[in-house]
Amino acid sequence: MKHVLTAIALATTAMTATQAVAYEPGDFFVRGGFAIVSPDSDSDAIAIPALDIGPIDGTSVEVDDNTQLGLTLTYMLSDSFGVELLASTPFTHDITADLTPIGRGNPPVGETTHLPPTLSAVWYLMGSSEQVKPYLGAGINYTIFFDEEVSSELEALTGELAGAAGPVPLDMDLDDSLGLALTAGFDYELNESWHMNATIRWVDISTKANITNPDLGSVITVDNIDIDPWVYQLNIGYKF
Repeated sequence: MKHVLTAIALATTAMTATQAVAYEPGDFFVRGGFAIVSPDSDSDAIAIPALDIGPIDGTSVEVDDNTQLGLTLTYMLSDSFGVELLASTPFTHDITADLTPIGRGNPPVGETTHLPPTLSAVWYLMGSSEQVKPYLGAGINYTIFFDEEVSSELEALTGELAGAAGPVPLDMDLDDSLGLALTAGFDYELNESWHMNATIRWVDISTKANITNPDLGSVITVDNIDIDPWVYQLNIGYKF
């Protein structure tokens, strides 16, 4: 009987220790963890203005996945509604071209680095008084592209197509993007201050690519590239 009473007391203590605490207006919490950006990319056909070649049917560009450190900051306006800011360390993506319609396979185009700050309103569907706190969110994303680099393979291929003696030096520019972001996730409360968080979001990211040469001008263009990534995050959060 003594052991049974001891077990009941320990169980009661554990249940009390894990009793959920609802968020309150003015609560502020930060989350950090891994963020995987997985583009669901599609694009217009590739054109080569320098050779007077318009968009080539069947050609396209693709953007690869990348994983970085994600960071979110949330401020609660009530026990159910908050404002969330998504930030991260810069993501770097490899870009490839599908040139199989002209017999050139899938050469690497190069790479780009970007930052995707996103501001969203979040709604905890059942309030925030339970240990598991699911939520939905919607907001605006602004993606900034920088440090674009063209691969040596594409410079060599451009030189070959242009009839040059060797590779043609190229620069790439990607337009920044403004679009919608949608979020679904949940917090799992560990104690009054700490929680685990899992999030999936879809982001509308579209850009235009222009690859140039100082002498030839605009060499390669793609009028629209829909990157539209799914972003998966697993975080640890702390409430202040």
